[in-house]
Order: sequence, then structure tokens, then C-alpha cells
Amino acid sequence: MTIRVLPSNLVNQIAAGEVVERPASVVKELVENAIDAGAGVVDVYLQDGGKTLIGVADNGKGMSKDELAIAVERHATSKLPDDDLFNICFLGFRGEALPSIASVARLNIVSRQKEDDSAWSIEVNGGVKSAVMPSAGGCGTRIEVRDLFYAQPARLKFLKSSVSETSACVEVLQRIAMANPQTAFSLTAEGKKKVYYPAAIGNVSQQRLERLADVAGSDFRDNSIMINEQREGIKISGYISLPTYNKANSLSQFLFVNGRPVRDKLLLGALKGAYQDVIPQGRYPVCALYFELPAAEVDVNVHPSKTEVRFFNAQLVRGMLVSGVRNALSRASNKTSSTLNLQNIIHKEGERVSAEVFELREPMAVYAAGAPRFNYSFATRSQGRHSADILPELEHKYSVRTEEPSEMETDDAGALGLARAQINDTYIIAQTQDSLIIVDQHAAHERIVMEKLKAGLEQHQAASQILLIPEIVGLDSVEKDRLLEAAKSLMELGLEIEEFGTSEVIVRAVPALLGDGDVKGMVKDLAQQISEWGDAFDLKEKLHLVCATIACHGSVRAGRRLNIEEMNHLLREMERTPHSGQCNHGRPAYVEMKISDIAHLFERN
Repeated sequence: MTIRVLPSNLVNQIAAGEVVERPASVVKELVENAIDAGAGVVDVYLQDGGKTLIGVADNGKGMSKDELAIAVERHATSKLPDDDLFNICFLGFRGEALPSIASVARLNIVSRQKEDDSAWSIEVNGGVKSAVMPSAGGCGTRIEVRDLFYAQPARLKFLKSSVSETSACVEVLQRIAMANPQTAFSLTAEGKKKVYYPAAIGNVSQQRLERLADVAGSDFRDNSIMINEQREGIKISGYISLPTYNKANSLSQFLFVNGRPVRDKLLLGALKGAYQDVIPQGRYPVCALYFELPAAEVDVNVHPSKTEVRFFNAQLVRGMLVSGVRNALSRASNKTSSTLNLQNIIHKEGERVSAEVFELREPMAVYAAGAPRFNYSFATRSQGRHSADILPELEHKYSVRTEEPSEMETDDAGALGLARAQINDTYIIAQTQDSLIIVDQHAAHERIVMEKLKAGLEQHQAASQILLIPEIVGLDSVEKDRLLEAAKSLMELGLEIEEFGTSEVIVRAVPALLGDGDVKGMVKDLAQQISEWGDAFDLKEKLHLVCATIACHGSVRAGRRLNIEEMNHLLREMERTPHSGQCNHGRPAYVEMKISDIAHLFERN
């Protein structure tokens, strides 16, 4: 077969296969061109999910007659003034977008520069371009892409429904809008405005936070922490969510490198590692992180979609991200998600009990710890029956009740207030000046124990307690072998394990913090975890997860009755402990109910 040079229209169609995957790809390329042109306003409009029409209008610097004629040629660009691929300061640079789009659709461009008397237009249909003609138009550029893939009908069958394609276009625009809060964006589909983000005002941080609230919602703004790290010419800034504010997927993790939206595995992996012991398994934090570094330190010419990058010093960037996230989490370590408040509980439970009207029956007096308690039972007027199935927690008895604190006790109160009661031997009720705090005693103590284990591990001084009667634990052969391989590292945590028989190990010492915890259960859990990690794990990197397992088995259990001194001691320990807003699994350790919210519940305000 003879080697030949492919015709230009076929070359453009091949390039379009990489650049133009779906309508969202067209929106991305055209909006990025508008940003590079200095636009302050970008408007996108779609018909049939972009399959029939994609329009992008901006108020950027526009193009002259001569520039417009060459703009639709392959590899024609104004964004590499020094022809240096390692000094890319624009979102686009390959000069492939417009000719690729024009090779598979009908493209019309109208553009005008500020100094020109009139606008100029050009059409390209399936790769065949017309002459540049005078046209009516304001300053800036308006591009219309009609009948996408009409020149490649086979590609149309790979497109999804109009609703799905519109959603993909919205997602693309949202990411670009988050990277450019100083620019106003809108998207109109089928004549209805789907997106409108006005230009944000204020300094850079204020602009970003305002735009993030527009895109990710006000909940993220209220439950976010600022991050700001700078080292060796690299800057990482932005916002990350509290561990207790998380989602079921990573779609709400927004990363930007020099203003470019990216999905980088290195950065996503580093983010996951930074949250590893403060967020539940299978849950993902929400974030918007902006990486700024010299253009020569990052390669954006990796993938046609330009969503992947390579860093010259990847380990430095990764380390800065991990340390920056952990430092930010430490600053807000005693804070839990503000969405976990009384209003949230009211809204969630409202549908279930909104029709119920409760009437108070005769209270039953019960006694515990020498003080009288009252446990009220309820019934519904509408049904005339006992409502334990509706509000079963009301049937639990108070474990503790205290009198009004003295002035000295009030002065000793910290951020979490003073203990007032314990409900169901599990939840501590505390009071501050303007709030009611409910603490899950097991979750709170679990975090305290884990942080002490981690501190001892870092100092190589984890206290160990020799068992008077060693525990013998039965395991299967794989779990036993894996556990014994890790025995030396586990010693650093104060856990001493030796082989005992064919399918058992003997535990001679445990971490002192474990107290009278469940030794057998802890060892079995550890064995299962280490066996699951397999050969490709470094226990040194996993020891914080081991700490979490030990802490879970060594903490105050739900159902254990505490006295007032113990409860207050736990509250003070929480105030001194990093990340005490959530347990080792990422669940909230406490929730806060504002007195004003409680008053609203009873219609007192």
C-alpha cells in the first residue's frame, strides 16, 4: 500500500475526533478562547443540547479581518508568542479548536475589534470556508456552531440525550467560571436560562468564595476552610470542606492549575490522603483548590483535552497539598459541619411527623445517680396511640441530671460548654451561652484516643501495658501471617503480638490507652485490614489507620454511664484535641443547636 499525505479536510476530522468529543467539548474550547481574549462577559446558548446549535458570545478584544481569515486554519494561534511549549500562559495554544469544529459542523464567526468601524464574519461548513465579509456586530466575538457532526453522521449516535448533553455543558461552564470569578457567565438552553453567574467583586479570595457559593451552594461556603500555602515559587490557595461536610463522589472536587480546570490523579490522590483519618470510607470532601506556579514548572501539553498536567516537581506539589490541607483542618479541628444543626433535623423529620400533634401524658418519675428524672411519654391526638414507634428516643431514661451551675463552674466552661445530662448512656448534653451541644461520647473519645496514639507514634513513645493474662486470638492462616509480618511496626504502637500454635497469635501487651477495651476484636480487625492491604502496602504509611482501629476498640463505649466530672473532662479533652469535630471514621462527634433555632421550633420568635 502506497504511503500518501492525507487531505487537509480529513486531517482536520481526525483532529476533531480528539478535540471535539461532544457539545461540551465545543463549549469548553470556545469559552476558553473567550477568556484568553480578555472577555468580562461570556454568554452561551444551546439548542437540542448543543447538537443543533451552540452559540458563544463575548466582549473580548475581537479579531481583525486578516486575523479572522487565518483563525480557522490549523495550528493558527496568537498564544505562543515565543514558540515555547514550556511557557504557556493561556488556556489554549494548539490552534486546533476552530478548524476541528469547522470540519464536522457549520461554523459562523462574527468578530469586531474596538478600533474597527464594523464587524467581520466568516463561515466554514464541513471544512470549506467562505470569504471574510463585513457584518453587523458589537465589540467582541460571537461564534455559532450548527448541526454538530453533520459531516460525520456516525458520531451522532454516540451522543446522549439533549438533557444529558446540556448537563455536561453546564458542568464545563461551572468549572471555567470557578477559575474566573471576575468574569460574568450565563448559559441558556432551549430559551431558558440554566446558569447565571455575575462577576464577583472584592479581592481574589472574596471573589472566589462568592463564585464557589454560586456554583457549589451556600452550604459549602458555610462549611469551608481557607487554605493558603506558598513555597519555592508554588502557591496553593482556595477552600476545602470540613470533614463532616462530604459527598458520595468526587465530582465536587475542583482543581485549577494556573487558571486551568484539571482532573489530576496525583492531586486527587494527595487530597484523599490528607483526609484519610477524618472522613468516612467511600465519602469525598468538597474543595476548590487553585495552584499557581511558573509556567515552566508544569506541562499542560499532555492530553488533547488539556485536563491533565505534569509537574516538574510532583513530590513538592503533593507534599504542599497534603500539609496545607492538614494544617487547615487542624485550625478548624474542633468545628463540625454547620449543616448538622437543629434546622437540618427539623427539615429531615418534618415530613415524617408534621401531621402528628402530641399531647403530654402524666410523667413517670425515675431515679438514677441519686437525682430525680422525668421521662415523658407522648401520644398523638390524631391516632390516639402511644408514639414510641414515632419518637422512640423519648422513651430512654436520663442517666444524669444536674442542678444550675455555680458561677465558678460557668467560668470554667470552654467552647463546648458544661455538661448538663447524659441521655441513653450514650449522648452528653452540654450548654453554652447561646447553644445546646449534643456529644456522641464514643465518637468524641475515639478521636481523643487516636490523636494521643498518633502523638506517641511520632515521638516513638507509645505507652504499652503488659497483660496479666495474655490474650490468645484465633485467625485464619493468611490473616495470621500478615499480622506477624507487621508485628515489629505494631510494637511502635504498644501492641506486642507473637505466634502461638498453628492458627493463633498471643497478645502480651496492648497500648496503655486501650484500657479494658476489646483486645480480641481489635486484633481480628487489624488482621483483616492488613490482610486486605496485601503486599503493596507500607505499614508505616498505614499506621494512622491502625491507630483508628485501636482507638475504636479502646474508647468509651455507647451505653456506658458517666458522671458529671467524667463528662466535663471529656468536653475539655475535646477542646484540646485536633479534629475533635468528627470521629476517626468521619462521623460528627457533636452537633450544635442554637437556642434561637430551638425558640423558632416552639414559635417563640
